[in-house]
Amino acid sequence: MSEMKKTIFCDIDGCIFKHNGNMSTQFIEPELLPGVIEKINEWDAKGYKIILVTGRKKSMRKITEEQLLKHHIFYDELIMGINRGERILINDKKPNDDNNMAIAINLTRNEGFKNILI
Repeated sequence: MSEMKKTIFCDIDGCIFKHNGNMSTQFIEPELLPGVIEKINEWDAKGYKIILVTGRKKSMRKITEEQLLKHHIFYDELIMGINRGERILINDKKPNDDNNMAIAINLTRNEGFKNILI
């Protein structure tokens, strides 16, 4: 049986781009964090679905899309306007399978993807 493809949910500010602290700074050129391009390209090559999420307002969609494109961050979906509090992923387990079907990784803000092992 072939490996099932993963779906990656990833926040933008603090994970992909350096978190600058407030919404007005999103209009300046964002700083790409270490290891992001390499990891995104790796996931894409493996056929993973990449879903980016952000607390940025939906009215900032065009600016956000332009920033991601300029930095060659390719993704399948972009979900905007989510709450800035805890994000909880709930998923079921397959019958007769002890493997978890959901994993959570909490990165240190602005560290980038250099230590992600997915």
